[in-house]
Amino acid sequence: MALNILVVDDSSITRAMIIKTLKIAGLPLGEIHQAANGQEGLDKLQDNWIDLALVDINMPVMDGEEMICKVRARTEWENLPIVVVSTEGSQTRIERLQRKGAQFIHKPFSPETIGEVVSDITGLDNEPIEADTDF
Repeated sequence: MALNILVVDDSSITRAMIIKTLKIAGLPLGEIHQAANGQEGLDKLQDNWIDLALVDINMPVMDGEEMICKVRARTEWENLPIVVVSTEGSQTRIERLQRKGAQFIHKPFSPETIGEVVSDITGLDNEPIEADTDF
């Protein structure tokens, strides 16, 4: 089964790095959608079948935490696997997001980390990774 993924980050460079890392991780990828903020992310969820969302926290218009709250409030999205990819340092905020069912990956991240977390949250296997690169 190929994963349709939504990458939400206000930095186009970071979105590109996450997408490249997903490919390097050997995950079965389907369509990859991108959004520059939480509101755009919600719009993409409304218009597309998404199996997994990777979301930054600090973004303009709508931050990742507000987006996650809105996702969890909708019955059709309440179980959507969400991975927060952020530099967030507040343990309180990280724990609050985890209580909402989100996994957390700190930037910088490696293909191994992304691969392991996505495999764990989706139950899919990924190909072994030999690269030792942080993005």
